[in-house]
Amino acid sequence: QVQLVESGGGLVQAGGSLRLSCAASGNIFGRNFIGWYRQAPGKQRELVARIFRDGTTNYADAVKGRFTISRDNAKNTVYLQMDSLKPEDTAVYYCNAPVVVGTSTYIYDYWGQGTQVTVSS
Repeated sequence: QVQLVESGGGLVQAGGSLRLSCAASGNIFGRNFIGWYRQAPGKQRELVARIFRDGTTNYADAVKGRFTISRDNAKNTVYLQMDSLKPEDTAVYYCNAPVVVGTSTYIYDYWGQGTQVTVSS
């Protein structure tokens, strides 16, 4: 059972930065990817950034060039550096690492509480 705890959120002004941390209780790096997700009010949860087993990354178009996902294997921790924040980035941010079945079915151990990011204008 993998357990994940997100931290680092807060209230920032537009243009500011935050670094989110995701601490895992087990080794999550054997999964296909580790992702950061967010859910804004009234919206479905969306995938924001992923880091794959080989270290490659990809990002949602909305955050490209502004967010950076990274990991520290020794600490079993994944980070999301968020720069040039915009009000539309306001959401609860989660990390997770699914087991992928086929091409489209993701199985998650569980979702944590997430960390709130609020960007004021």
